[in-house]
Amino acid sequence: MDSTASPRTDAYASLRYPEFKFYLVIRFALVFALAMQFAIIEWKVNELARDPFALGLIGLSEVIPAVLLAPFAGHIVDKREKRGLLLKCVIAYIIISTGLFLLTWDQVVKGIPTHWVLNMIYALVFLGGIVRAFTSPSTFTLMSLVVPKQLYANASTWSSSAWQIGAVLGPALGGFLIYLFGVHWSMLLVVVILLAPLFSLIQIKPKPIYYKGGEGFVDSLTKGMKFVWNTKVVFGAMALDMFAVLFGGAIAMLPVFATDVLHTDSLGYGILRSTPAIGSLITMFILAHKPLNHKPGIKLLGAVFAFGLTIIVFGLSTSFILSMAALLFSGVFDGVSVIIRQTILQLKTPDDMRGRVASVSSMFVGSSNELGAFESGFMARAIGLVPSVVLGGCITLGVVVTTYVISPAMRKLDLKP
Repeated sequence: MDSTASPRTDAYASLRYPEFKFYLVIRFALVFALAMQFAIIEWKVNELARDPFALGLIGLSEVIPAVLLAPFAGHIVDKREKRGLLLKCVIAYIIISTGLFLLTWDQVVKGIPTHWVLNMIYALVFLGGIVRAFTSPSTFTLMSLVVPKQLYANASTWSSSAWQIGAVLGPALGGFLIYLFGVHWSMLLVVVILLAPLFSLIQIKPKPIYYKGGEGFVDSLTKGMKFVWNTKVVFGAMALDMFAVLFGGAIAMLPVFATDVLHTDSLGYGILRSTPAIGSLITMFILAHKPLNHKPGIKLLGAVFAFGLTIIVFGLSTSFILSMAALLFSGVFDGVSVIIRQTILQLKTPDDMRGRVASVSSMFVGSSNELGAFESGFMARAIGLVPSVVLGGCITLGVVVTTYVISPAMRKLDLKP
């Protein structure tokens, strides 16, 4: 390592800290395994129900507990030791994933009516939503405890990239594994992968608690919401990403697009799922070496606008190659958006309320993926598959233009610590 290198110019500065490396393993492996699981369950539910609305119900089953418990979870995370709390969340995920593995085993569910199997899948996904309410703020807060504050921007780039790549590579590998080994054995691999964050958490020392206390229970629950509302840049970034994902959630309908529009099989589904990951990889390497310090707000708006365009192209495409290209660039632009938003949150949030602010973020953004899946399934049934995706992309463009007009704070955003 060059001892004269400035932390701001060293693309690998945060990686010099051993605990942050373990944190990246946790960040990647956790979202990688859960995203793979979600894709596998999507395929299984589509096989059982043959109804886009049933796919939307998967997301709804997870988002309801995640949103309802978010304020309480943030309060608990700020008062507890983060590493230990996250360890409990990973163990809970392993138990839930084992249950899903058993539900995809033909010998286990033989003779059980299909609608009961679906209901049990939804029930386990619901339990996963409860765990997620605590996992998201715990993970967000832990990052700030393993690197110094002057490296938050650099660490956020690596952390967001690990999340983004895992979120897309997981479903991609899920599609390939379904093709090669079937749904059941693919679910077993999810359980195995979840052992990686469990091992990595053991390598990280327990961290201090910065919770100040002094306020009432209700005030503590709402403090994160008040902070987000009063910090316009944070609120704007969350709202922008939420609406983009909510209405641009074409990925949720990918199993139906693969079979009914592009007329491909699970292998083609896996290929389509993998292309956004390539875009995310491109984003990670570029932004690690070229931080978005100059006019990041404008770049955030531009990235979300371009993301909306890729969703429209994907919705209109009947060509497998064109659909791949659209998904590739959706990964590029979504990666830019995620990295900037995470950097904003890390730099603007006080240490004593990171859990509560992260919980608000999970309500805004994290849950928008599942709400987007439900919205996509509902709209696909109401107006048709292709029109629903194209309309969602158009709404995303409108949200970006509106944000640009009404939010001068976003246009003038500065990410200096």
